[in-house]
Amino acid sequence: MDRAVAVRLGEVRDLVLATAAATPGVGRIEQALKWGQPSFLTAETGSGSTIRMDAAKGRPGGYAVYFHCQTDLVETFRGLYPDVFRFEGNRALHLDAANPLPAEELRHCLALALTYHQRKAGTR
Repeated sequence: MDRAVAVRLGEVRDLVLATAAATPGVGRIEQALKWGQPSFLTAETGSGSTIRMDAAKGRPGGYAVYFHCQTDLVETFRGLYPDVFRFEGNRALHLDAANPLPAEELRHCLALALTYHQRKAGTR
């Protein structure tokens, strides 16, 4: 894996954990491998949808943050930040390791994913 991509993925991991800690109702994050990718689950509370991350296949210097494709999360992110991220259908945000991490925008997206089920339950 490209060193710059590894550094950015470490920053994403730190951001996921910090966002979870600062977001009410999320609880402890469980880290696991799903499909061979580092994944973050809200196993303790069930408040959110799984977040995964990895180097982008076929895109040197690229990396992605993945979300469950049967949610409306990526569509929400597309509406909020159309000029910040590149999008892959309804499953991923793509970024370039040569650019700084868009931390504030990504933090907001992560918070929405980490509270996805909690918010959906509140709208029933």
